[in-house]
Amino acid sequence: MKKLFALLTVLCMATNSFAQTEAQNDLKVGLVLSGGGAKGLAHIGALKVIEETGVKIDYIGGTSMGAIVGALYASGYSAVELDSIFRVTDFSALIQDNVPRSAKSFYEKDDSERYALSLPFDNFNVSFPQAISGGQNIYNELVRLLFHVKDVQNFKDLPIPFLCMATNVETGEEVLLDSGYLPEAIMASGTFPSLFEPAEIENEILIDGGVVNNYPIDEVKKMGADFIIGVDVQHGLATRESLNSATEILLQINNYRTVNDMKEKTGRTDIYIRPNIDDFSVIDFERGPDIVLSGETGALQEKEALTTLAERQNGQEQPLNRIAAMDSLTINRLIIEGNDRYTRGYIKGKLRFSLAEKIPFEKLKQGINNLSASGNFKAIRYQLVSNGLGTDLILKLRENETKMFIKMAAHYDDLYKSAALINLTKKNFLLKDDVASFDFILGDHLRYNMQYYLDKGFYWSFGVNSNFTTFDEEIDFGLIRSNFDAPDDPNIREITLDVTDLTNQIYLQTVLREEFAFTLGLEHKLLRYSTRTLNDFVEDQESTFEPTSSERTFFEDSNYFSAYGKITLDTYDDKYFPTKGIFFDSDFHLYLFSSDFNDNFREFSIGKARIGSTFTLFPNLYLNLESEGGFKLGTSNVTSFDFVLGGYGNDFVNNFIPFFGYDFLSLPGNSYVKAFGRLDYEFAKKNHLMFAANFANVEDDLFRTGEWFTEPTFSGFGVGYGLESFLGPVQIFYTWSPDIGDNHIFFSVGYWF
Repeated sequence: MKKLFALLTVLCMATNSFAQTEAQNDLKVGLVLSGGGAKGLAHIGALKVIEETGVKIDYIGGTSMGAIVGALYASGYSAVELDSIFRVTDFSALIQDNVPRSAKSFYEKDDSERYALSLPFDNFNVSFPQAISGGQNIYNELVRLLFHVKDVQNFKDLPIPFLCMATNVETGEEVLLDSGYLPEAIMASGTFPSLFEPAEIENEILIDGGVVNNYPIDEVKKMGADFIIGVDVQHGLATRESLNSATEILLQINNYRTVNDMKEKTGRTDIYIRPNIDDFSVIDFERGPDIVLSGETGALQEKEALTTLAERQNGQEQPLNRIAAMDSLTINRLIIEGNDRYTRGYIKGKLRFSLAEKIPFEKLKQGINNLSASGNFKAIRYQLVSNGLGTDLILKLRENETKMFIKMAAHYDDLYKSAALINLTKKNFLLKDDVASFDFILGDHLRYNMQYYLDKGFYWSFGVNSNFTTFDEEIDFGLIRSNFDAPDDPNIREITLDVTDLTNQIYLQTVLREEFAFTLGLEHKLLRYSTRTLNDFVEDQESTFEPTSSERTFFEDSNYFSAYGKITLDTYDDKYFPTKGIFFDSDFHLYLFSSDFNDNFREFSIGKARIGSTFTLFPNLYLNLESEGGFKLGTSNVTSFDFVLGGYGNDFVNNFIPFFGYDFLSLPGNSYVKAFGRLDYEFAKKNHLMFAANFANVEDDLFRTGEWFTEPTFSGFGVGYGLESFLGPVQIFYTWSPDIGDNHIFFSVGYWF
């Protein structure tokens, strides 16, 4: 009997022990990650320690930055992999949504490099954008990193079940996101008000979940977690000394509710990890390694508790696999939603890749950037979904409802003097895919610029331009005598030459890539060269001059009609201070008809080309080398389109070519060759110290005589300073030429127009 009792006791103890072991094996651990902007990088450090102690995470819930880190971890990335990813990420570029210059069409390049300020102007009311950024760069990166789980629609089916929180901006209610397209969901959760455009998911307008629920502990418990690890990177209510930016003030407003909620939620967290992140701000992404380290340090304080938890789980480690981020894909179908004002051809042309061909992810990203650079879309969200043969690209567009803009700029230089520009731009002016723009320029010289462009992407686009330009410059009277019928008066050394140019163009353009374009067009030009100097002064007995009349003397006053073609390749990363890329621009004009003011017109042609490249010699030291040349074909005696070198600047009309060491309009000839080199040292961010040199041969029929291949006749050098300001480049150059022993200072402020 005693033996039977002992046997039953042993069986009961074994059964109880098995039940306890089974209970420990069923312990479900949930991880809650709060929002906190850049402070959320501390989650990565905490995850490193959690992994090292052997704790197995069964559920993850996060908000804002906690949602982003949590989703990546839930999809299979290890903490070490996340650390590597975030260390090489340029958050400043991602957040600012800076679209690379290579993503812009030639029209868009000109547009972005002309105006200092652009504001919506619908119904003649000026308004301001909803946010600084559309978050496109961040979204692109999330799609790439999460490509391996692109077909997971229910977040419970991720390697670790996951959810995140957002806020309905219309109702103020919290929104739980546990299904859908993962990059879209976590982007909505992290859409900080005023920094990013609100997200739209299933007809709900969503912003940062931290506004109402920055620590989703209850939601994680409902998933099935009975043990909670929480990593809290929220900061409490800040003092007045800390509220030194709009972002900090908005965060303070958001924290009014969540700080009080945390008092209760902290008590229900089994292992509460609170890194010391008080010295960091929500935008301190450049201090990422230090923030990650603070997360490790904070988690190490709970290492004993984490180790005990791992033992209760019987040492079952988190089953994580190494993830290879997407580098290529094959898109078989393109599905476009939300394009009411822009055609499928326009959108497909901007994407610039063929279906059913394997492409690198960078090419997809480039195509999305091309769409974003147009400014026609408030948000571009897309999903990559498997279809058996490859991948569907579901492109969901939110078109920008604003179709009219007012843009402004200011400029000063030594040729055009002071100028203020006011622009009106209207999209969908006559047709879908088009844009009309009008610049009115006030200042020392009245000018205007009108453009109409119908963008068809891959196909032939259509454009109309009209430009009116005037300026005056003191020049050597000998230049006029050698090119026009003018009095040979040795007492007149210089005159003030007034230049008026009205150019109208109609053209077709096709763009193989955003950097490479072919253009064919027709042009009308009214060209006037005149002066008041010859009529304003008469020579008296003492060889002094006094004003007598306001009549003008015209050297040229003709209408010219021509056909032209252009080939342009531009991969410079910046127009004014390039650090990399190549440039090629060629232009050929065939002048067919003229009103012939000087009675000397015959058909003739003008061709010119410019080629250049920029290299990095050492960190922050760049070398820009360029060469160019031009020539005239035909026996016409028209000299109005001859090349004239001298001065410094951009966007000169006709064939006026900048040349250091000489004043504007100094070196004439119907043909020329020029070499240019510039060293640019960026000694501080956006501050440039430059040294430049140029050499040239300029004369009539230079290529026919072979003189273009001889030692340069003209040379000039310059030392300058450049600043990238909000108005555009500020540049000052001291230049000199050993040929003539002369020097000049050239100064300009703002974008050239």
